[in-house]
Amino acid sequence: MHKIRIAGIGLTAAAALTLTACGSGDTASSGSSSSAPAPSSSMAAPSSSMAAAADGVTTNADVFGPACSQLPQGSSPGSLDSMGPQPVASAASTNPLLTKLVAAVKATNLVDTLNSQQAITVFAPADPAFAALGDAKFNELAGKPAELAPILQYHVVGKRYDAKGLAAAGSLESLNTAGGPLKIEGTGDTMTVNGAKILCGNIPTKNATVFVIDKVLTPGTNK
Repeated sequence: MHKIRIAGIGLTAAAALTLTACGSGDTASSGSSSSAPAPSSSMAAPSSSMAAAADGVTTNADVFGPACSQLPQGSSPGSLDSMGPQPVASAASTNPLLTKLVAAVKATNLVDTLNSQQAITVFAPADPAFAALGDAKFNELAGKPAELAPILQYHVVGKRYDAKGLAAAGSLESLNTAGGPLKIEGTGDTMTVNGAKILCGNIPTKNATVFVIDKVLTPGTNK
């Protein structure tokens, strides 16, 4: 994997994550006369589960990937039950797969920014992905928030997607628009984003769907 190139991204830590929350609205109709026939089941309003899927919201039953078994079980910190009700940065802080990512987010003062968003998708590099950079490089980046923030921004999409939504989209724009598109290939356990494998996908949190990946995504390499 190429070394991370950040010199061409002129962003500051304060401006690096100007997240655009993407909401969705529901419409309903009423006012049928008493003589009108009752609507058939095919005309009924979508179920809450169907609406959730359309919004990229997932449940514990939707989680997939070889690393999911490494998450704590039950209601222990870092488990699916524990992370689900929490906003994404808080949820990640308890996940044993994401300690390096959490340290990076804290170094750039982005915890509150991420937690405050309504509907995002986060591609979260697992600890071994950051380890591949080497401790010296990681510590160097952690000490330069203005350079680290655009890299983190490249891992966030300003709309919430589940795995099916990602596969259907094929290509996504991250919050680091200068970094180039995120290319989604494959489905399920074979899904990749810019070549990074999904280790544990469809993880639900209060305001984001999380996909743990095996590489740190490099802005500018997929233009």
